[in-house]
Amino acid sequence: MDTIIRMITKDGSVIASAVDATEIVYTAQQVHHLSKTSCAALGRLLAGASLMGAMQKIEGASVTLKVNGGGPLGNLVAIADANGNVRGYVDHPGVDLPTRSDGKIDVGGAVGARGRLAVIRDMGQGEPYVGQVELCSGEIAEDITQYFAQSEQTPTVCALGVLADRETGEALLAGGLLIQLLPGAEETAATRLEENISVLEPVTTMLAKGLSLEQMCRTALAGFEVDILDRVPVKYACNCSKECFGRALLTLGRKEILSLPLDGQGRAEAVCQYCGKRYYFTRQELASLAECADEKNNTRINENIP
Repeated sequence: MDTIIRMITKDGSVIASAVDATEIVYTAQQVHHLSKTSCAALGRLLAGASLMGAMQKIEGASVTLKVNGGGPLGNLVAIADANGNVRGYVDHPGVDLPTRSDGKIDVGGAVGARGRLAVIRDMGQGEPYVGQVELCSGEIAEDITQYFAQSEQTPTVCALGVLADRETGEALLAGGLLIQLLPGAEETAATRLEENISVLEPVTTMLAKGLSLEQMCRTALAGFEVDILDRVPVKYACNCSKECFGRALLTLGRKEILSLPLDGQGRAEAVCQYCGKRYYFTRQELASLAECADEKNNTRINENIP
């Protein structure tokens, strides 16, 4: 199972998180039939969302990352809970671009940079907080870094990576690092961190060399004394259910519910865009939902009558 580790310097100036998201990304690739390019793009977003979700530490909280840069992949979405478990999808999973001249996967070209990154933080209490920034590259990690700088005024370094087999496109390694200067950090701490980051190897290179998540964080925080905050398992996880789809169907209204197309067995099919699981509703279940939709609509009308 994949893991997230979080560490903080003893002087309270820097916090670092690292995730090994290899199984998460491999699972996403199998669920969505991702090409090499779409796997690298969505995989980076999943790793980033997992790291940001684990920062919440409030039961029931979640973080949603939405990206649309105008590229051929279309929308990319990743949702993580407060434990770092994550799910996501991409509009066009079959898109696969030629590798760049440097041999790297062209994530920026596939995502595009003419759009926005939206970050939705839902603490489970009241209205969610929504922050948006213009994309700077479509490479995901740089865009998350820019989000923290502009929307949350937090100096941040984000590094994300997915290593895929050159021939088959299968995800082999995936992970990420998120490092932030905390309020009150002295200039000497910032300078030391900048020096460390300037020589830090890519995440997938460190993983391929066999470095543990702790070693990756300690490398980024070289010269600091550090404490480990926590180490938690994470996975690709969807919270869909037939009940959730039923509640969603209620928003369609009676007429639309009863006009849903049926299969040869007289059932309406609903497919989860995050995990691909299929749910079926019989004619009787649809009739019951239509009746509930009618009751809800009548209740709203009565409440609005003076």
